[in-house]
Amino acid sequence: MLALHGGSPVRTRPFPPWPLFGAPEERRLLDALRSGYWGRLDGSQIEEFEHRFAAMHACRHGIAVANGTVALRIALLAAGIHAGDEVIVPPYTFVSTASAVIEANAVPVFADIDPKTFNIDPAAISAAMTGRTRAIIPVHFAGLVADMDAIRSIAADRNLVVVEDAAHAHGASFRGLPAGSLGHVACFSFQSSKNLTSGEGGVITTSDDELAARCRSIQNCGRLDGGVWYEHHVISGNYRLGEFQGAVLNAQLERLEEQTHTRDVNGGYLASRLGVMPGIVVQTRTATCTRHSYHLFMLMVDREFGASRDHVVTALEAEGIPCSAGYGYPLHRQPLFRNRAFGPYLSGMSNIPDYARVECPNAERVCNRSIWLGQNLLLGTREDMDDIVTAFQKIHEHRAEL
Repeated sequence: MLALHGGSPVRTRPFPPWPLFGAPEERRLLDALRSGYWGRLDGSQIEEFEHRFAAMHACRHGIAVANGTVALRIALLAAGIHAGDEVIVPPYTFVSTASAVIEANAVPVFADIDPKTFNIDPAAISAAMTGRTRAIIPVHFAGLVADMDAIRSIAADRNLVVVEDAAHAHGASFRGLPAGSLGHVACFSFQSSKNLTSGEGGVITTSDDELAARCRSIQNCGRLDGGVWYEHHVISGNYRLGEFQGAVLNAQLERLEEQTHTRDVNGGYLASRLGVMPGIVVQTRTATCTRHSYHLFMLMVDREFGASRDHVVTALEAEGIPCSAGYGYPLHRQPLFRNRAFGPYLSGMSNIPDYARVECPNAERVCNRSIWLGQNLLLGTREDMDDIVTAFQKIHEHRAEL
């Protein structure tokens, strides 16, 4: 009997908590506190982290900022995106991927996702391009790097900027190359749920020296490295990240390699077990994926399963498996876009799409059928993964009761 209907749940013990922390975080935080240097300008924690994170992701530069949304906006401005330029984004992603475009006074244009990888479809990118297209933001959704071979080829043909949204992809790799090193510039997030976290924060990575200098100027009130302190060269603000976050990130970075390996192994095992079940469609791992960071383990429940996605989510929770349905609808259906509630941005521009008429059927289908399992579940043991499989099997066996 399903736990939902009074039976015993598959699981009563908790999965690994998140975040994980201990003496290293405490030690670094106390060092930062006692130093008296709590800001990026005078302290050493953020500078150390920027170098370490950039090196881990095969980039020459890391620029730590207040959050991932700010990272995207700064990257677009530093890359030379101008008012009214069009930037192609996927509709299946967090709102910041597209709202950052608007805050750069540019126009987001949605290109549908691949129904197997859940990442932006290169063919849809090509179809969405116009004479005003200036950039592409591929999102490495759930930690699977997008088809960067095709995306870079499209970008090279049209001289477009590629900004990786790598908020899910800390430690992921594509053909052996780290996420964050695959476009002109990349943006990561350290928000509370992320695989590397300091509660809030973000970082920009690039190996382009000039682009890095522009990012750092925008991050730091429009100043120039080595320039006059009260001299400001571009419209900007203070988007720096503080030393306490840097202290936590430096300690957390010591854990990232092992955690990423564990998630990758457990995610692959889950995919092999759940992917053979009727009506379960797991995210397709492409041959180019040399490491999946599994910020999410993501799957879809199709009709063949015999129960609706929403019923399956409710039943999984009752069986002791934390999960969610993810996004309720794609970005182009958000009130922000349907109502063009863009505040002072994009005023008077003629090339703003009628987002109510945008069609992205693959994203719609994924929104209606997806289930997300958080990355902390994948830090568990093989027995923990087997509990997840058992819960799905139990629900399928009792699907007529839902």
